[in-house]
Amino acid sequence: MSLSEEQVGQIAYLARLSLSSDELQSNTKDLNSILSLAEQLAQIDTDNITPMAHPLHMTQRLRKDKVTEEDQSESFQEIAPQTGKRHYLVPTVIE
Repeated sequence: MSLSEEQVGQIAYLARLSLSSDELQSNTKDLNSILSLAEQLAQIDTDNITPMAHPLHMTQRLRKDKVTEEDQSESFQEIAPQTGKRHYLVPTVIE
């Protein structure tokens, strides 16, 4: 798939870009080379390839999950306008 200068001009118009004729030719050439590369990548057989979560073989260092502050929910709920059983009550927004 390749784009004509007219199509690139329409795209530039929709993006509210004003391109000179030299810029139009340059951008058309650049976009066509990007599309050509995308077509080449689409032809690669990736059926037996496992997707990677990260391009580097890394593992995330995990820390111990420990509580670092005390539970203050009761003191916060004392100043709330309305509370239920350990939760805040708010006015209905959607009926």
